[in-house]
Parts: sequence; structure tokens; C-alpha cells
Amino acid sequence: MRKVLGKINNPTKAKEYRRRLSIRKKVEGTAERPRVCVTKTNKHIRVQVINDLENKTLFSVQSYGKDAPCEMGNTEGAKKLGAAVAAEFKKAKIQVGVFDRSGKQYTGVIKVLADSIRENGVQL
Repeated sequence: MRKVLGKINNPTKAKEYRRRLSIRKKVEGTAERPRVCVTKTNKHIRVQVINDLENKTLFSVQSYGKDAPCEMGNTEGAKKLGAAVAAEFKKAKIQVGVFDRSGKQYTGVIKVLADSIRENGVQL
């Protein structure tokens, strides 16, 4: 991941970006243990499962679009989305993943999503 040139003026976004860089130094996805990357906005959640060695997204599940398992990006939607991600893991015959929270704090919706994926049989 490349660093941004210039200064980030918003202190909240600067902290999030610093955390994102710190996490990505340590977390890497492989074919046997892919990276589960979570992107959260105010309305929606998107989860991508990535093999970093081949630079390939294995699958993605989001809370918007035609085949969305949930409507919104709140905690109830995160539970349904976590179950859908775990079902895709089982369909791809993968048991273990590495959780990448993309610099967001591990509270609220992000925590509920990770717990839901774990409850449905995937080790993170």
C-alpha cells in the first residue's frame, strides 16, 4: 500500500490512515489464509476476501446491490453479512482468514461483523 503524499488535515482521518498503514505492514493474505478486508461507510459495509500473493480478490459481499444479504450497515446488517461471508468461505472450502479492519477501530459494527464470521465457523 502506498503512502499518501502531503498532509491529511482531518485528525480523525489521519489517525485512521496511520492505523491502516500499521495494520497492512503486518497482515498479508495467502491462498490458504486470505485477508478479510472490511470497508465501512455511514450507510453500508463491504467485505472483500483477498489473496495478496496473487493480487486477486477471491469473493466479495456487500450490503448493497442486487444480491445483498442485508439492507443497511448497522449491527443487525453486520450479523447477516458475517453469516453470508462465512457461507462463501465454506463454499470456497477455506477454514481460516486474516482480519483487516482497514484502520477502523475494533468496536461497534466492525466487532459485530468479525464475531458473526467467527460464530459461523471461520477462524479469524
